[in-house]
Amino acid sequence: MARSLSLAVRRLGHWAIALTLGWVVSGCALLPKSVADRITPTAVGASGLRLEVEAPPELQTLLEKYLDLARLQALRGAEEIDDAEWLRLAAAAPAQARELLQTEGYFDAEVSVRRSVDGSGNLTLKQVSLTVREGPRTQVDSVQIEELGDLQRRLALAEPEAGAIHQALAKISALRVGKPFRNPDWAETKQQLLASLRATGYATAHLADSQALVDAPSQRAELRVVLDSGPLFLAGQVQVDGLKHQDEATVQHLAGFGRGTPLTEARLFDYQDRLQKAGLFETVAITFEPDPQQAQNTPIRVRLTELPLQQVTVGVGASDNTGPRATLAYTHRRPFDWAVTAHNKIEWGRDSQKWAGDFQTHPGEGFYRYLLGVQIDKVKSATDVVLSQRLRLGRTQDTPRIERLYFGELLRSRQTDTVSTTQRGGNSPNTASALSANYHWIWRDLDSVLLPTRGITWAVQLAVGEATSPGGASGPFSRLYSRLTGYLPFGDNWYGQARVEAGQIVKAAKLTVPDALGFRAGGDDSVRGYAYRTLAPVGADGGTLSGQSLLTGSIELAHPILASQPALWGAVFIDAGRAVDDWRGYKPALGYGVGLRYRSPIGPLKVDLAYGDELKKFRLHFTVGIAF
Repeated sequence: MARSLSLAVRRLGHWAIALTLGWVVSGCALLPKSVADRITPTAVGASGLRLEVEAPPELQTLLEKYLDLARLQALRGAEEIDDAEWLRLAAAAPAQARELLQTEGYFDAEVSVRRSVDGSGNLTLKQVSLTVREGPRTQVDSVQIEELGDLQRRLALAEPEAGAIHQALAKISALRVGKPFRNPDWAETKQQLLASLRATGYATAHLADSQALVDAPSQRAELRVVLDSGPLFLAGQVQVDGLKHQDEATVQHLAGFGRGTPLTEARLFDYQDRLQKAGLFETVAITFEPDPQQAQNTPIRVRLTELPLQQVTVGVGASDNTGPRATLAYTHRRPFDWAVTAHNKIEWGRDSQKWAGDFQTHPGEGFYRYLLGVQIDKVKSATDVVLSQRLRLGRTQDTPRIERLYFGELLRSRQTDTVSTTQRGGNSPNTASALSANYHWIWRDLDSVLLPTRGITWAVQLAVGEATSPGGASGPFSRLYSRLTGYLPFGDNWYGQARVEAGQIVKAAKLTVPDALGFRAGGDDSVRGYAYRTLAPVGADGGTLSGQSLLTGSIELAHPILASQPALWGAVFIDAGRAVDDWRGYKPALGYGVGLRYRSPIGPLKVDLAYGDELKKFRLHFTVGIAF
């Protein structure tokens, strides 16, 4: 009997059980048909108990999960419980059910229990029906948040940061005025408030008091939370562990804040993100000890594991634009013991060959790096071959949302028309050089840089310089380019993507600039349905030239194909645009079709079947790359 009783009263720790033994439930009639139709009976348990609950679906689920009668019914192999114990459990069920209903905001619910009769008209002890009339639901009438401790003092001094924290806390509550009062939401609200306050630098904040005053007759609840912020923790010395080859100064510079700065969660996460993106460290952990005695000068502990000094990466890939390719990259993170990262990459493909050598200093104050870059690349399209050589000198700044690149560039470009050379008896190459000052800017606000589904990216490029060509005119020019891409999820797992890009070269009519500075459209990441770099002006000899103006756009809609394969998406899209020499002759080429997307850990892999409206034929586009 003792063991059976123990099983019968086992419940969640925060719900007390009513132990009233005086009330014995009676009744011998079957439930009316209108009531019985609303009952979803549960299965008969191993002990022979059959419990039927009549209630709205969400409340029925709650009661069938936590009522003692329901929990015991679900037990398999339970010892038989005697009749007196079943009577006690049935008698306690209404009070227990009312307690559960109060956690969902029903403080005036009516609950009754009946025992059924068997075929002979006799009461069956273990056939129990529980009926709920939930009544009106209590609504939140007011939410009051009070602060104590250092935050209260700063609010009294009208400090802007403290005011911003106070306003942010007022917007966090999961329970707002007019919403139904639910005990789970009330608990979540208090946890959210504490977590948010601690994230702003008050690491030892705690709940000083909380009250939920419920007026059942008027169905109103008044909520009050008192938060003791404790002290505001301010940055002290940065202590670095784990360095073997790299400079501690680099780690200090990437902090981006000095002593006396509040140690907010966002600030420390940004610091950790910058260290991980520096390309020098394999693992990064940033912590501090929330000791109130050291709150004004809190040491910050940075634990690092360095990446190898030298690294070789081999890759293979394929693209409809340039065909199959292989790459070999070599990185040295401290050549000649200089605080420099040297990166060399060779790419060899069917229609594209490239060598790029970049030398960047390790991040300094303001997250700036100085850079020296050399690049030679040869790109073959259906109508021409462009050989370019670049030399760049400048500096770059990378932050979590913004990338900036300032550089001077010496560029030489040689464009050879393969159509006229092979079919028209030869043609002199178009050769030009340019010396320019450049500024590139990228802004990102994405949920994921690798696999975005929501947010915006915006890239801008500006260049001003002097161009020359053998036997031709020399003079100034400017180049402007911008690309805006947006991502938006909506509906039932639908994902939209839109892109617009535009470019313009401003120069004298007789001036020739390097072909590599001009614009072309067509290909995987431009207007699908057309070959790579073919939507551009055509010269008098039939060859394709880079245009002085560019405008393209794209809209794409995607959806997972199978629920069991959420990474595999189907897509439909429409692209439009081209490059031209004169806006008066601009007429966008259209391309549209369907595609597959596989969202792999290394990025999206895409296959598209596009119809080029001008060409009146289909073209397959694919992009895939694997590094190892």
